[in-house]
Amino acid sequence: VRLAAVRESGLALQHIKNPSEQSVLVAIRKNWQAIQFTQNPSEAVQVAAVQKNGRALEHIKNPSIAVQLAAIQTDTSAIQYIKNPSEEFCFAAVRRNGLALRHIKNPSEELQLAAVQQNGEAIAYIENPSEEMQLAAVQGYDYTIQHIKNPSEAVQLAAVQQNGRTIQWIENP
Repeated sequence: VRLAAVRESGLALQHIKNPSEQSVLVAIRKNWQAIQFTQNPSEAVQVAAVQKNGRALEHIKNPSIAVQLAAIQTDTSAIQYIKNPSEEFCFAAVRRNGLALRHIKNPSEELQLAAVQQNGEAIAYIENPSEEMQLAAVQGYDYTIQHIKNPSEAVQLAAVQQNGRTIQWIENP
């Protein structure tokens, strides 16, 4: 009966006292949010949840490094649910999706550069980017000039040489 209930609705797990690991896994496969109704889930359960949705990490107390990495591989924005993520985890996130930079506090210059090289739009999450950073952002992502305040003439030129229509986003070219 328990298995039938969680197969139908993973969230039915909240009404089951002392569910078996099998019931918990079935519930999570049905609905990753069922993780919030488990007490001390095993690592296998945690991994199953974050593989369904990286945001499940928010509901896991003291996740192992393997669980954290699985969450980032599923959804790079899961980095925001890791307390004091290592530089290695931060790089793993921005190399998959440069926009994950917005969830990282005090990123190093190297991390910022990796982010804009992966996705030029990440420049929007960098305060006072250097000219080198701006050039890296517009190379291959010319339209990102719209996210740069007061781009230098060199940055403006790099953007319009790739795509003349980017002039529309440059104030006083």
